[in-house]
Amino acid sequence: MKLTKKSHSCVRLEKDGRTLVLDPGGFSEEDAALGADAILVTHEHPDHFDEGRLRAAMEANPAAGIWTLASVAEQISAAFPGRVHTVGHGDTFTAAGFDVQVHGELHAVIHPDIPRITNVGYLVDNGKIFHPGDALTVPDHAVETLMLPVMAPWSKISEVIDYVREVKPQRAYDVHDALLADLARPVYDRQIGALGGTDHLRLTAGESAEV
Repeated sequence: MKLTKKSHSCVRLEKDGRTLVLDPGGFSEEDAALGADAILVTHEHPDHFDEGRLRAAMEANPAAGIWTLASVAEQISAAFPGRVHTVGHGDTFTAAGFDVQVHGELHAVIHPDIPRITNVGYLVDNGKIFHPGDALTVPDHAVETLMLPVMAPWSKISEVIDYVREVKPQRAYDVHDALLADLARPVYDRQIGALGGTDHLRLTAGESAEV
């Protein structure tokens, strides 16, 4: 499987000539979702869900579909009847030839005064990839490659390190990194790499790896 990092939390997975895109939000490239056969969205925040990007991808490929939670589906399903699928924790489905399990229910706490919204993570191809969205969800399944939300208003580095330790992936690639200044990246790399207990890796936007 080919993994391509796009800006912020968006990643593209390619296998057997088909493409799955996760979280092509407003911090990602305008064309982040174009060419997708299937799109997964973890939650409604604009850095993960951008209606314009989804519409462009769905219009470009009439066979494409979206899998997401209810709060996102209700915003776009009317435009694409039968092509937007609502999912929740515990669901399993196949999208563009990828087997997907849904894990998690709520976004991480930003502040106690801010109501928590729903958020789901996606485990792809029996643990080959896990993208948790904006939560530190630990799936009840072994994970080979963890897409690690490395920096967010709702987290601190000790929580990120402990999350890697709990999931115990073979490797962890950074996502949710648009707000991480270049000056701080070596600090995160050093501390997560030294303390996380797994290979901590980073791809620049547009860079790919085989997983």
